[in-house]
This record gives sequence, C-alpha cells and structure tokens, in this order.
Amino acid sequence: MKKFHSGDQPQLLSEDIISRARRLSASLFCDVMGRTGAMDHSIKPVASGMKVFGTAMTVDLRPGDNLFLHKAINIGQKGYVLVADGKGHTANAYLGELMAEAAQTLGLEGIVVDGAARDKETLCELNLPIFCKGFNPNGPHKDGPGRLNTSIACGGVSVQPGDLVVGDDDGVVIVPRNIVEEVLALAEKKGEEEEKRKQAIRRGEIEPIWLKAAMEPYGL
Repeated sequence: MKKFHSGDQPQLLSEDIISRARRLSASLFCDVMGRTGAMDHSIKPVASGMKVFGTAMTVDLRPGDNLFLHKAINIGQKGYVLVADGKGHTANAYLGELMAEAAQTLGLEGIVVDGAARDKETLCELNLPIFCKGFNPNGPHKDGPGRLNTSIACGGVSVQPGDLVVGDDDGVVIVPRNIVEEVLALAEKKGEEEEKRKQAIRRGEIEPIWLKAAMEPYGL
C-alpha cells in the first residue's frame, strides 16, 4: 500500500487578519517585507481582477500528476487557499473545470499552482480565484506520490501550512504566519502613507521628498 504523506491541517488565520488583508494590495505586503515574498511573475490570475486572501493549505505534487491536488480539494474548506508546488511543470494541466467547480462548491478561497491549468474560458467565469503559469489542454496523471500540509516552494517562495496568501493582478505574495501581525500593521501604515502621497501629487507636489538627497551623489 502506498503511504499517504500528510501533515496536520493548519489552523485558519483569524477573520480579523483576513478582513484587514483584503483592504491591501500584494505590492504593499512586498514593500514592507523588504521587497520579498512574491512568487515568480509567471504565476498569474486566470482572469484580470481576481483576488485571493486566505490561509495556505499546501500541496506537493509530482510533475504532471494531480492526485494529491484532488485529495486537497476534497478535504478543503472555507478559509483555505490551496497552494500547490507543481515544480513549474506546464506540459500537463493540474486542474480544470471540474476540480475548480468542486473547490468552489466546498468554499475554498482559491487555488495557486506552480504549473498549468486548462478549461480557461470556464475558469475565468467561475467566482473562484485561480493563479497558475498558463494553460495546456493535456490532462494530468493520477498516480502520486505527493504530500499535503508540509513545507513547499511555489513560484520560488517558501510556503508553510498556515501562512497568509495574498494575490491580485500583480501576483501572489506569501506572508509567513509567525510575522503576519507585524507585517499587516506595517502594510496598513504604508497604505495610509501612499494615500497621503497621492493626495499631495494631486495638489501638484510631484517630487518625492527623498529624491533630492538620493540624487546628490550623482550631481543631479
């Protein structure tokens, strides 16, 4: 019998954290984390305007095989975002219309996969945020092996079960659970500062206050 590799289901992040995160952008989180945390630019929403916020439930996949993604969907629930390490494989689709419909019906917040999907037209119409590297009509294998709720890498970023997942048109960002409160507070503060800066620009105050000092070494 094949061994089923699985870690414990992570505790959901609080509704307060998710609600606050929804008011912010992926770029704000990256800025306050030292310009880190973003997955590779190739992982994009299947349709413009899709946004995802939730607690990471991780899936480690064999290239071109989606057996454990099926299992993850079937044990998933509201509040979780499935984050799947597909090893960047795009010769086979890891999911399509049927799996997406199942995930939506079960209340999952979204799916992020480092690999391809298919049935693009339908995925774009569903009210389920899906982020992937592209599309391929080739179906996947269903043999395994795989792992659930263990440490993975997705799009070049380390992801732990329970991390905060934030995704929008700019891409997907992972905020480690152990610093989520700190990062969230910093992102909120930066968002307020950027709003003040926008108002200043509209008043005609175009030059950033830091620009002059930054250009002095160049004699400009």
